[in-house]
Amino acid sequence: MSEITRDTLMAYADGALSPADRAQVDAYLAGNADAAAEVALMQRQANAIRTLYGPVAAEPVPPRLSVEKLLQTQQKRRNRFFMGAAAAVLMLGLGLGAGWLLRGQMDTPGIADRLIADAVSAHTVYVLENRHAVEVNGADSEHLSSWLSNRLQTTLAMPDLSASGLTFLGGRLLPAPNVPGGRAAQLMYEDTAGARLTLYVTPSPGPDTPSYELANLGLDTALFWADAAISCTITAPYPAEKLQAIARTVFSQLNPTLTDYRT
Repeated sequence: MSEITRDTLMAYADGALSPADRAQVDAYLAGNADAAAEVALMQRQANAIRTLYGPVAAEPVPPRLSVEKLLQTQQKRRNRFFMGAAAAVLMLGLGLGAGWLLRGQMDTPGIADRLIADAVSAHTVYVLENRHAVEVNGADSEHLSSWLSNRLQTTLAMPDLSASGLTFLGGRLLPAPNVPGGRAAQLMYEDTAGARLTLYVTPSPGPDTPSYELANLGLDTALFWADAAISCTITAPYPAEKLQAIARTVFSQLNPTLTDYRT
């Protein structure tokens, strides 16, 4: 392998390189911190996608969309219709194929899975930042609380997680196409080892939202919780037990009237 390109790094992250090429990339990453961080980001995003959307990818293709069935149908159409009619039928066939792909999006994942995916994606992007990890610094938490509460149209506190060894770094406003209002707040914390935890908070997605979900995503764990007012996804490189303990503190402060949270 003469040159290590972005395509090479993507193949490395997907585990698609030969042992010799992988060893060459290992040596390259050892001396290139920026490339190593980019590969780590690729791997974490891939792990999250596989965890959240893997069940859909594993579903069998319907018999009507099998290659053999499509070829047989195409041959019959060729024998029966002239060229113009065949083109129209082909468009119909493509439409059926697209319908199958969209079926997976319509049936799954549910709203909790989509919000977890959004939260993990935002977490993966911003925890790697140094100077721009947050939009408003944690030292201005009163302004941050007021600003984010106004944008999300709900009362949003800034949880104090110092008892869990976490320092509040600050927060930012993010788009959230899956919830009413289209906005989410991300709050970021850091422990003494430099590991970061984020809260992804949105208005309530609706009455049919699951109240609790837990997802293991490779190096990270994501814990989703929702009540009638808000939803919150906590993401951090912690085991589930530690994240659940922190969650009790988070949710009691985000919603002091909460009486039915269980982990």
